[in-house]
Amino acid sequence: MQYQDLEDTILEKLAKELSTDLYYHSVSHTRDVIDMCAAGADRVGLNGDDKVLLMSAAVLHDSGFINSTKEHEVEGVNIAKKMLPKFGYSADQINRISDMIMATKIPQSPQNELDRLICDADLDYLGREDFYTIGDNLFLELKARSILETEEQWDALQIKFLSSHTFHTEWSIRVREPVKQKYLEELKMKWK
Repeated sequence: MQYQDLEDTILEKLAKELSTDLYYHSVSHTRDVIDMCAAGADRVGLNGDDKVLLMSAAVLHDSGFINSTKEHEVEGVNIAKKMLPKFGYSADQINRISDMIMATKIPQSPQNELDRLICDADLDYLGREDFYTIGDNLFLELKARSILETEEQWDALQIKFLSSHTFHTEWSIRVREPVKQKYLEELKMKWK
């Protein structure tokens, strides 16, 4: 598996082909998920092929946004199936990566450790100090795509999402969940 070549190729493709109104689902988000997957893998001692597969899924997880904002995970799997053989990935490895990409679909549905790691990496910001900054980018994206119009709609959506979201790994539950709950309470107070 030629992971570094894959990462370089996909990040370049995303930079060139993603719509400019994807303020959240951008190259920087993909880089963040790559970094969070690497950190998560290190925390649980993941290495070898499993780590490469996780990192490959992180690189590709939102690549489907190049083709469509609807069902972008399915589009990402299609891109993965087309691109990965060129980088030395086997059919079984491609299937495992595809499963991880699909696990990130909201509501998330992780089935194993690798799924749990990528799902928590994808939404890691929910429990970080840059929650509001990154959230603002998502609000701008949804607004640009006429999904939301007002900040009140955005706050309501965030309250609903944070209330239903769960982290899946022990570390994220211990470290990120309490911070996420603090943001949820802040948003609820804003509404009172």
